[in-house]
Amino acid sequence: MMHSPSLPILQRMTLRGLTRLVRRPSLLIPATVMPVFFVVAFSGTFNGLSRLEGFGTDRMVNWMAPYAAIQGCSFAGVGAAGATAADLENGFFDRLLLAPCRRINLMLGPLLYSLARAILPTTLVLLVALLLHARLQDPVLGLVMLYVGCLGIAIVYGVLGLALVYKLRSQRAMAIAQTLVFSSSFLSIGQVPLSFQTGWLHAVSRVNPLTNVLRMTRQGFLEQGVTWHDTWPGLVALAAMIGVLGALAARGLRKLGP
Repeated sequence: MMHSPSLPILQRMTLRGLTRLVRRPSLLIPATVMPVFFVVAFSGTFNGLSRLEGFGTDRMVNWMAPYAAIQGCSFAGVGAAGATAADLENGFFDRLLLAPCRRINLMLGPLLYSLARAILPTTLVLLVALLLHARLQDPVLGLVMLYVGCLGIAIVYGVLGLALVYKLRSQRAMAIAQTLVFSSSFLSIGQVPLSFQTGWLHAVSRVNPLTNVLRMTRQGFLEQGVTWHDTWPGLVALAAMIGVLGALAARGLRKLGP
């Protein structure tokens, strides 16, 4: 069978997701309202922690803003997978499986949508943080690290969500994906540095790949600025998670339908 060009199909699927978002703006609440709440609430309540030696910054908002943006993008990725879950439940995905295109495009389309969707919470959190007097030590590279980390995480949780959706074939998969978002973010250096953690939490956070991603993402907001030492582990963690979870999602997609 002849395959149609990939780019128009991906564009159509991305546009379809964005159109759904415009028609149902409530879908943006987890990815926008919650991250902004985290920045405002945690930056004020826990501001005293930033005065401790070794925290890395004298402003709690510098520490919390990248973490909140990462969480927003996590839900952006999961939300994109949720659209696929809805298509599976209402039968529309069966028609997509019969389309004259490579099946992998049915997975790449939602992932492109998750990237477009993740730009909003990242930018919104950044603007709110700047209003709260966040300070970028390295404005250019700092912003690059912020967006690379956030958009990368949107892809990570996008393929995770799709892998679960293809397996369970219903929106019940979203509850599992959201639980994994919260647990992975809380068991990392999201709220405090690794050196401040003890016991089992320190052990789990140390091996959690999200720790390296967060360390890379928030570099521009910390006193030491952007360094290759803190950048490459984050890039490797993103590549590894996308590779492994993407392979699981692709395998699940191949098992669907005809």
